Amino acid sequence: MGIFQQGETHESRSSSMSYALRWKHEKLRHASLVAIFLIALTVTISILVYTQTKKQVVLVINGQPQAVETRGESLQDVLEEHSITLAPHDKISMPVNGAVQNGDRVVIKRAAPVNVSAGYETKQLYTTENTVEDAIRTLGYELSPEDKVSPSPDTKISSNMDIKIVRVTKQKVQQKAEIPFRVVKTADPSLYKGDNRTLVSGKDGVMVQNIEKVYHDGKLVSKRMVNKEVATNRVDKVIAVGTKKKPVVLAASIGPSGSAKMASANTISRAGVEFKYTKVLSNVSMTAYSAQQPGIGTRTSSGTRVTEGRTIAVDPNVIPIGWWVYIEGLGFRRAEDTGGAIKGNKIDVYYESLNQAMNFGRKSGMTVYVIGPVRPELN
Repeated sequence: MGIFQQGETHESRSSSMSYALRWKHEKLRHASLVAIFLIALTVTISILVYTQTKKQVVLVINGQPQAVETRGESLQDVLEEHSITLAPHDKISMPVNGAVQNGDRVVIKRAAPVNVSAGYETKQLYTTENTVEDAIRTLGYELSPEDKVSPSPDTKISSNMDIKIVRVTKQKVQQKAEIPFRVVKTADPSLYKGDNRTLVSGKDGVMVQNIEKVYHDGKLVSKRMVNKEVATNRVDKVIAVGTKKKPVVLAASIGPSGSAKMASANTISRAGVEFKYTKVLSNVSMTAYSAQQPGIGTRTSSGTRVTEGRTIAVDPNVIPIGWWVYIEGLGFRRAEDTGGAIKGNKIDVYYESLNQAMNFGRKSGMTVYVIGPVRPELN
């Protein structure tokens, strides 16, 4: 018998081929899955990296916050990314080259230009402060308690604002002022009426005044008296006024027309002239004046022209205007003028020269004979 050899059948070959095809298909499917997985992993990693490199930063510019997104590493990158520029005087809360993190808050304060005037100098400066007071302090200006600032220190800063600083200084000085003495009159029954006698000579006192002067930028703007004190007391002038009646009264009456009506009179001879007088004035006080003094005219109150050697100013209640008198040691004079300070037994004698009037000084105890409207002539 021959050996039976099992031959390959069609069915067995077909099964082998099917198995190979299935294996190949599985390989392709696994490869596809791996590829898809790798692609998904790459996309996931890319998304994760993208998400983690993207940051949110809050920029606060002049108090106004704004949130921005950035992938920049430094603040400079963020500013450039969002077209934000900084001026030299702007103030920022972190270095420009500093690294930024997600959620950072960066404060930017824009500097405003201001014009500061102090004394005689004006400067344009920049400040990031909110008020005038803070700006002046940070710009290096020192103020004393007396200095003045405009606008007021609590005013809010605005661009191109004008700020004025006035330096205020005070100075205390002393000045002296006279205390005029007063004239006190006392009755003296031992003196005849019309006669006066000085008992105490008057003397002015001295007052020291403490004055405070205020200067603005070196210019005097005000001064006031802080206090005062008496350095020298005044001494009042005391005058005894006679009240005793004279034993003989000689007078002249003035008629309605203004002409003098002579009463009985005594006769006397002076300077070679014999004349009658109506009354005698004793203890007369005399001064002198001149048309060269400010405010003194050349016309008298009676309308005549002032003339040296003739014109005198009198009290019309004592000597009638237009009457002649004889003054012991001086001669004949005519009452032609009056004066606000010429009261009672007082006479002002006229001189052309101011020097002569000043040299005349003040004379007292003079005797004056009141004559009348007609001047006595040499007999």
